[in-house]
Amino acid sequence: MRSRIISIAASASLFALLLGMAKMAAARPQLHDYLSEEEAGKIRDASTPSDRIKLYMLFAEDRLAKFDYEINRTAPERDRSDVLNGLLRGYEGCMDDASDEIDDAARTQADITTALKLMEEKSKSFLPRLQKYSKNGRYLSDYSDTLQDAIDSTTSAISDVADAQKTMLPAVVRRKK
Repeated sequence: MRSRIISIAASASLFALLLGMAKMAAARPQLHDYLSEEEAGKIRDASTPSDRIKLYMLFAEDRLAKFDYEINRTAPERDRSDVLNGLLRGYEGCMDDASDEIDDAARTQADITTALKLMEEKSKSFLPRLQKYSKNGRYLSDYSDTLQDAIDSTTSAISDVADAQKTMLPAVVRRKK
């Protein structure tokens, strides 16, 4: 009888522990699967929307550089289509998440002026590179839909930056007492 009570208590404790772990996992923000563990850690550690926008722009630039490299490689590879589409989806995710950070900054009235300038500059340099591939990119049929999504995401990001620059309020300045 005593062992049965201990067994029931142990099972209840294990259930409570697992339930607590599940709640903790659900409470943590879920970062997208296109980010590496290291990149996700950097995003989590960034304390301001401005810092996160800068990181997303860095990661987007990295994906685009890797795409440029992969598209120009001459070595035959059987999963090249998957690699190219994955890089473009990662690029698009970075651009979309950077745009989301603009919304977060507007809600919290965070100063993202320098991050917006960087995002505008980078986005405007990314767009012609992507458009070049839509006209005459190698293996275009393998990634044309994903490329169009990346172009749309970049165009939307440029528009989001322009809107934010027009409507952004100056950062809140705390007075010393």
